[in-house]
Amino acid sequence: MKDLKGKSFLKLLDFTPEQIRSLLDLSADLKAKKKAGLPHQLCTGKNIALLFEKNSTRTRCAFEVAAFDLGMHCTYLDPQSSQMGKKESIADTARVLGRMYDGIEYRGYGQELVETLAKYAGVPVWNGLTNEYHPTQVLADFLTIEEHFGSLKGKKLVFMGDARFNMANSLMVGCAKMGMHFVACAPEKYFPDMELRGICAQIAAENGATLEFITDPILATKAADVIYTDVWVSMGESDRVWEQRIQDLLPYRVTESLMKNAGKQCRFMHCLPAFHDLGTGIGQQVREKFGLTCMEVTDSVFEGSQSIVFDEAENRMHTIKAVMAATLV
Repeated sequence: MKDLKGKSFLKLLDFTPEQIRSLLDLSADLKAKKKAGLPHQLCTGKNIALLFEKNSTRTRCAFEVAAFDLGMHCTYLDPQSSQMGKKESIADTARVLGRMYDGIEYRGYGQELVETLAKYAGVPVWNGLTNEYHPTQVLADFLTIEEHFGSLKGKKLVFMGDARFNMANSLMVGCAKMGMHFVACAPEKYFPDMELRGICAQIAAENGATLEFITDPILATKAADVIYTDVWVSMGESDRVWEQRIQDLLPYRVTESLMKNAGKQCRFMHCLPAFHDLGTGIGQQVREKFGLTCMEVTDSVFEGSQSIVFDEAENRMHTIKAVMAATLV
């Protein structure tokens, strides 16, 4: 893993299949040590900063617990705790924090922001989510798929819903790199960006992967190993887009009939949070305004035996731990 020391983790496009493989192997090793109660303080004495312009449960907890397990200290900075982008430029913030910390995590808006941090920080920068990419989530997804299926090669992953943003982008890149079968199932206007699709097609050809873009949910999910979805309205988007998204994407909700169409081998995945019931404030608002009791996935699928969403959520910690360890030591 020495070839990753000092390297930032900004998007999977920056990494070879072999490097992604080594990160997954390290994740599995560190997870086994955690489960066995074996110490693995590989980064004792180091300090990291967590910059959050968008709130999160899983990303913050995963980075903090992973840092503590590795023997590090961390400082959490939310939008109220930092002058980044307000009184201080991204470049200046990077140069200040880079003098004090051994690594910096960023979760926020445009990919150009985390790229700028990495350019000026002088220490590894890790992408905890941007509008365009979510690479730590995909590592967790791939570790989870391997745990349930034994391998990644040739596995069919179908992303249902709005495939234009970070999750579909990162899954498409990851599947192309790792020789998988990626399907984006959505209305055509919700397909991934054409330029990125072209880049991924070249990568897929090199690694024996398959990329498809299909509007018919029944056709897309046939024989799928994984059906994956995400919320229909991303963090930071206006509430005004809800009505149009619901109208466009309701046929792409993950239901029991879609899971049955895929087959018994199929597993359901979601990066969370999920609007599968009325247990959230937004869920209640959507019911009052649109009469829906769930959105991108039904509660029966989310809570069903084929759902592996909480394995996936736990693996955020193990894969983030591997990314930090690999790039710091």
